[in-house]
Amino acid sequence: MDHPNENMAQTNAPQEVVLRYEAPVTPIVERYVQPTPLPGRKNAPPSPSRRRKGLKIFLFCMLGLIVLSGAITALWYGGVFDRYTSYDDGRFEHRGEPNYYDSDDHGETTIKRLPNTDQVKLRYNESHGEALTIQEIYQKVNPSTVTVLTGNRDGSAMVGTGVIFTEDGYILTNAHVIAGGSECYVVLDTGEDYRACLLGLDEEKDLAVIKIAASGLPAAEFGDSDALTVGDPVFAIGNPLGVELRGTLTDGIVSAINRDVYVDGVTMTLIQTNAALNNGNSGGPLFNMQGEVVGINSQIFSTSGGFMGLSFAIPIDLAMQIKDQLVKDGRVTRGYVGVFIQEINQELADSLGLKTPEGALVTKTEKDSPAEKAGLRERDVILALNGKKVTSSVTLPSLVSTIRPGTEVTMTVFRDGKEQEIKVTVGSNKATEEKQATAANETRLGVTTRPLTKEEEKKAETTGLLVTQASGPAAKAGIRAGDILVSADGKLLKSRDDLLEQCKDNKVLLLVQRNGGRIFIPVKLQAKK
Repeated sequence: MDHPNENMAQTNAPQEVVLRYEAPVTPIVERYVQPTPLPGRKNAPPSPSRRRKGLKIFLFCMLGLIVLSGAITALWYGGVFDRYTSYDDGRFEHRGEPNYYDSDDHGETTIKRLPNTDQVKLRYNESHGEALTIQEIYQKVNPSTVTVLTGNRDGSAMVGTGVIFTEDGYILTNAHVIAGGSECYVVLDTGEDYRACLLGLDEEKDLAVIKIAASGLPAAEFGDSDALTVGDPVFAIGNPLGVELRGTLTDGIVSAINRDVYVDGVTMTLIQTNAALNNGNSGGPLFNMQGEVVGINSQIFSTSGGFMGLSFAIPIDLAMQIKDQLVKDGRVTRGYVGVFIQEINQELADSLGLKTPEGALVTKTEKDSPAEKAGLRERDVILALNGKKVTSSVTLPSLVSTIRPGTEVTMTVFRDGKEQEIKVTVGSNKATEEKQATAANETRLGVTTRPLTKEEEKKAETTGLLVTQASGPAAKAGIRAGDILVSADGKLLKSRDDLLEQCKDNKVLLLVQRNGGRIFIPVKLQAKK
């Protein structure tokens, strides 16, 4: 299957819940960044009659606590924070809105890399034992949870969380905690710190593997995320709001499974929970009542930058597939089947004879593609892939992209009123990667576009490129889906190649048509990688 932004022909967009997330100029679903840590108040607030009288005393005490906290942190972590002076004075890099981290702006990752290997094993438990007490869960998982600190070339730093998955120091975390970094350090639960090296990172699925030179570490035990159901109790451990609060345990339930969430131009299928997560929890473990890791905490849904009861984790079954490729190859090669698909609404479901509007409707198969060779055809509805339910058209690309090329998969297909199974050998996405490479400048701009149809040109009374998705630099500048890019630096745009040609420098001036009017918008492009 092609990248969902490239060859996915999806219609009926208003019915896609995830597309509602695209409307704000700054995406609602954001990734974590470490803000200046502030110690919380330990005592009950004074009565109303004493508030004014005690205000100066309170402020003085708060100032003292902040200074003391910084001193204790510096003493406790020694040399680690000497390398991250920006952490103590709060000079963290913020792009866009305060307390948000935009993964499209980070630049090249220069953390030292290690040779790749296929000899890494982890502890995976298919048969769950008895439920543990919360205290037992914490004692089991917390030693495997680490603090990840990534220093950037400009003096800023990211603070996140990671989970140890081998006794000799392999650690899983979020890609956005690592991306753009020049050096990386890991702090164990014991307070010991190590310089970390990079095995590989996958920004599309937001996962990275790093390693420290240590042995005899407490490796986590991993469970089956496919076994989760809505309502299951789950727990999270991480560093919310700073290293001072490391090892914080929060609890909640599984609010939804297979939730399709649009992040930075990519749709991710995630576990939704109400476990309290905040800045610093990125990359930490989500685990079940047996103390088994079932997810990697990655995002929160927020309009304010803080926790609002909606948290999202990468299913561990998906994370393990990505991990295997990162450890072995240092990169991820996406699977490909070659179908164009459409979202199914209730009207289409009724027309096709489906009981519910679920699955991905095939509108076309690419010539000589794995899908065509397997016998998939127009009007087929793909309901499941290897037993995993395809809830919507955006779920399928996410599932296929994680499968290694050459792997035979089973598709459950609804055809002519009946379900049947079709074997498909997943192909390589080399063609997709080539397309992505040729669109590097478009990616730097942060938009996905297509030429206007003749009907659209007539209605809009202009030529140009229709913006289907906007993120990163373009979104920050105010460009959004539905805009028409008329020209770039004075050159009329008739094709994507025209746009790429004008995006070779670090900035571009776009003429944008919106709601019948036109405005000029200057955009500073993402740095070349």
